[in-house]
Order: sequence, then C-alpha cells, then structure tokens
Amino acid sequence: MYNWDDPINEALNKPEPVVPTATEKVDITSSDQISAESTDVLDQGYTGMENLEKGAGRIQVDDKAIINCRADLNQLIPFKYDWAWQKYLDGSANHWMPEEIPMHDDIKVWNDPKALTEDERKIVEVNLGFFSTADSLVANNLVLAVYKHITNPECRQYLLRQAFEEAIHTHAYTYCVQSLGLDEGKIFNMYREIPAVATKAEWALPFTQSLGDPTFRTGTKENNQRLLRDLIAFYVVFEGIFFYVGFTQILSMGRRNLLTGVAQQFQYILRDESMHMNFGIDVINQIKAENPELWSEQFQSEMIDLIKKGVDLETRYAYDTMPKPILGMNSKLFEEYIKFIANRRFIQIGLPEQYPGATNPFEWMSEIMDLKKEKNFFETRVTEYKTGGQLKFD
Repeated sequence: MYNWDDPINEALNKPEPVVPTATEKVDITSSDQISAESTDVLDQGYTGMENLEKGAGRIQVDDKAIINCRADLNQLIPFKYDWAWQKYLDGSANHWMPEEIPMHDDIKVWNDPKALTEDERKIVEVNLGFFSTADSLVANNLVLAVYKHITNPECRQYLLRQAFEEAIHTHAYTYCVQSLGLDEGKIFNMYREIPAVATKAEWALPFTQSLGDPTFRTGTKENNQRLLRDLIAFYVVFEGIFFYVGFTQILSMGRRNLLTGVAQQFQYILRDESMHMNFGIDVINQIKAENPELWSEQFQSEMIDLIKKGVDLETRYAYDTMPKPILGMNSKLFEEYIKFIANRRFIQIGLPEQYPGATNPFEWMSEIMDLKKEKNFFETRVTEYKTGGQLKFD
C-alpha cells in the first residue's frame, strides 16, 4: 500500500522570467538591432497573437522551429514537420464518440452480484477514478501550458486535435460511470482520497504548473531544458508509462467477455493515447535535434532518474490495485511489464535501457500498443470508426 508520508521529491525551481531569443543569430541585448515593437514581442513571448506586420516577406520552411520561433505562427503552410500534420490527419480520420459503444451487456454484468468479484469491481472503480482525472490533467497541460511554448503551427494543429481527444476520453469515463450507475462523487474524487490514484496525479501536477507559470519564457538553455523536461514528464512518463497498468487490467476483462463495452472504450482511448505519445516523442526528439546543447550528459542523467521515478510510481500502483492475483495476472508480472515498457521509452528518446532483460508478459497487449497492428485489433469496427479518411497500416 502507499505511504501517505512518502513525499514526491520532484520539487521545481522557478527561475526568474527571461525573454526568449530569436532563432536568427541576433544579439537581442543590442538596442540598435531591435525596434520598440519587437521588444514588446520579446517581452510577451511569441504566441501568434502579435500585431499584423504588413508587407512582411513570405515565410520560408527554414524559418520554422519547434520552440523559440519568430516566424508567423498563424501561417500553417509551408509545412516543415510533415509528421505532425500527418498525425493530425490520422487522428481526425479516426474520430469516435463514447455513445457509439453499446453498454447494455456491461450494465447486466455490473448488476449481477455473481458476475464480478469484489477485487474486479475495485479495479474498475479505481481505474475510472484515475483516468477521469488523468485526462483532465493532460488537457489542462496542453491548453494552458504546452501549446503556448510550441512555436510551430502544424504541431499546434495536432495539439488542438489531441486536446479534443482528451475531452472525448474524459467523456468516455463519465459515460462508463453513468452507464454502470457508479457513485459519481466517489469515482471523481478518488484523486484526492485514494493514495493509488492521488500519488500519480500529485507527481504530474508540478510539471503542468511549471509550464503554466505566467512568468515562464523559453529562450535560455535553462528554460529550454525545463520545457524539454516537462514534455518528457508528460509524454514519456504520464502518457507513456502511467496509463499501462490500468489499461491492461481493464482490457484483460474485455478478453474474458466481462464489461466488454468499458473495455472497448479503453481500446479506442489507448489507440489515441499511443498516437499522442508518439507525437510527443517526435516533438522531444525534434527539439533535441534543433537544440543539441540541451541534451547534455547531466540532463540525460536527470531524465533517466525522472523516468525511473515514474516506473517506481506505476509499479506501486500495480501492487496497490492488485494485491493478490486476479484475471490471470499478478503484481509481479506488472512490475516486469512496466520495466519492459520503460525500456522502450528510453530507447525512443535516445537513452539507454535501464532494465536489461525485461520482457513483455502480456504479449496480447502489443496488438493495442503497436499502431501497425491496429487494423486487426479493431477489425470489428474499422469501417464505422474512420471518418473522411483512413489510417494506413503496414
């Protein structure tokens, strides 16, 4: 069980506000090189809300950058990051809504006192409690923090799509809670009351608060690293590690024809989350490529420790939600699984594996995690699920 007295040692230093530098090689401290108007832009941060500059030259591809870009953020084309636009198209082509998934059988199962054990019911409630809060945290992070500091319009286009999908996910959890007739106050307040839920949410909040600090500006190495760190915290740890115990537990029920509607909601959500995570990793790697000075040995060491902290918290979540074996799974298997997932995340952002030899004890989950296998996994609804487009599967 969790120890409420065990602090989350992720305290953040809040540096003094700084002004962002331009992408051009210009000394912004020289008063004869910048006008009063551009000084105001620097003070406010470049957001896309600046006054129209009439007669300005056309944007070139090389003018664009993921962060600290001074090119017009409202000019989407020409694309520089085709992968970001493609992810936007892929997400749009696979729009879905929670009410499309039938919940009748789930209601019968939940109301049958013999259909589920108390441990199975607890797993459903705790995971709905965690995820209903988690996706709200992610949405707040995107809208109030990340979007502001990503200075590329095609990436921002995907972030808008992701924010909408997070709203759909919160909608889906609410739909599940209401369909099953669960105690709404109990479920939606779990992140304040249940240590298994609270600890992960508590760990994530400072990273959102960091980027949401109204005095925060990118443009220095220290603040650029702060942004990069917080992106790793959310995309690699929160969405890339924290979600997988809960998803596996719920999807395992679906494989046993228990709560198949809830499981199907989680199937579609996990597909979306896989795309979110992959987008975030692409952004992280692009920032590294454009700003190699950020990826110092010391910073890499700090990121390894950050991710390993996430592994520890998710492992504790597994042991707390599954103190004894159920659904053919146990906490020890989950510990191995989390390390396996973490190794993949380390490699994806260019860090060495930290858990040599870790294997995947739930190979059936690879059909959900691996986008190349999505068509087979979702073949029961693939025609209805696409709208105006279609994902390409290898």
